[in-house]
Amino acid sequence: MFTPLPPSAAWSHRLARTGFEVTYFREEQSGFLIEGCATAAEDDLVWIIDYRLRLDQDWHTRSVRIDGRYPTARRTLTVDADGLGHWRVDGVAAPELDGCLDIDLAASAFTNALPVHRLDLAVGSAADAPAAYVAAEDLTVTRLPQHYRRLPAETGHRYDYAAPAFDYHATLTYDTAGLIVDYPGLAVRTA
Repeated sequence: MFTPLPPSAAWSHRLARTGFEVTYFREEQSGFLIEGCATAAEDDLVWIIDYRLRLDQDWHTRSVRIDGRYPTARRTLTVDADGLGHWRVDGVAAPELDGCLDIDLAASAFTNALPVHRLDLAVGSAADAPAAYVAAEDLTVTRLPQHYRRLPAETGHRYDYAAPAFDYHATLTYDTAGLIVDYPGLAVRTA
């Protein structure tokens, strides 16, 4: 359903914050390695988030390392998942995340590609996809309920997306590789 990932992609953040994200993709025998960096000014806070994600062949999140830099502090976060919905955050079991199969980095437009690839929905089909959500401002991890419904598209892919915790609902547009092109109010693909 999806074409191969390009070597890299980039997004410009817009409206909700000002910033930029660059991501590199590498397919490995066990799955995918995704490395990226996002920088932004948001709500009077400036941050830099470096991330390294490992996914299995079915696009389940398996491990994440995030380094956050802020005006007066640095923070590192490690998150591990078994691919079956069980998580460890900084080495400690996180049962509140049970059932989540994806990581969702607030700093990243890319991470909304994870459930789209993993679910591989047919046009008209829908699914809940709760995620382990990592806040950009302090790297706290919480459960984020999300819902995706695939819409018809002439090219690429379109999804009706909802994140009720943020009172957010929009149509997300993806390219043929399943990378987000337009994330209304948050980001637009630039490369």
